[in-house]
This record gives sequence, structure tokens and C-alpha cells, in this order.
Amino acid sequence: MSSSSSVNASEPPPATRVLRQFRIVFNSVKTHFRQVEREAGVGGAQLWALSVIQGQPGIGVTGLARELDIHQSTASNLLKALVERGLVAAGREGMDRRSVALRLTPAGAEVLSSAPMPFAGVLPDALSSLDAATLARLEQDLGQLIALLEADETSAGVPLAQL
Repeated sequence: MSSSSSVNASEPPPATRVLRQFRIVFNSVKTHFRQVEREAGVGGAQLWALSVIQGQPGIGVTGLARELDIHQSTASNLLKALVERGLVAAGREGMDRRSVALRLTPAGAEVLSSAPMPFAGVLPDALSSLDAATLARLEQDLGQLIALLEADETSAGVPLAQL
């Protein structure tokens, strides 16, 4: 028996290796969200929302939902908690008094200043750093996995921090 065949014999099968990679990704995401909670006192999705509102003062709920790529009702629930904690102010501004404009309060700005980066989370940050060809392969391959899982695709609009 050659030394190369003994190495291959002890190597786990590809499905096990990929499962381990998923564990590494999920644990990295979970660790970041725990760090956010510990250091900033808010959840990961809330932190991302605060950073978007800081970057786009006066943004509305629909715009925030679009920026976070979540359902509008999910964004509304996120905002409700942030407003109740005094981190975001929601007011009717401008000519159209029907739409709500969101602004960071000084307390919200303080939370952001104490929070670990990246505000959007480690996975969105890492994905945005990948080249187009890699993202296309990932999208295709994950699409096949999702189909095999017969997964509920409506969960795509739920922030990872809330899973």
C-alpha cells in the first residue's frame, strides 16, 4: 500500500468535508452575532438596520427593507424594537405626511460606535468580497442543494441573526 492511498483512506468523503465547511460558516456567523450582542447590546439585524439608517437619514421602512433584503413586515418589527429602545426616531416629514422617515438618535449612534464591524454581518461582507464567477458558481450550487432539501424559500427574507 502506497503512502498516498493511506492518506486517501483516512480522508472523509466529500459530503462530510462540505458539511464541515457549512459548520465553519455557520459557527463564524453565530460567533459574530454573539459578539454583536455582547458588545453593542442589539441583535445583528438590528445593528445592520441602525447602520443603514445612519447612512441614509430619512429612509423609510420600504427602503430599509430593500436595503436589508428582508420583507417589509420584518423590517417594521425590527424598527418597532429600535424605536421602543430609543435608538431610532420615526417621524413624518416633508410634503407627503404618510411616509415615515427614520433617523438615528444619539443613543443609536452610541450603539453603532461600540459595535464590532462589519455592521451587515460577516457573511454578507464576505460574499460581497467574492468575484462574480465564484458567486455565480455558489448561487448555482446552493440552488441545487436548496432544491434537494425541498426548502421553504420564503425563509430567504429572514435575517440570519433571527434564525
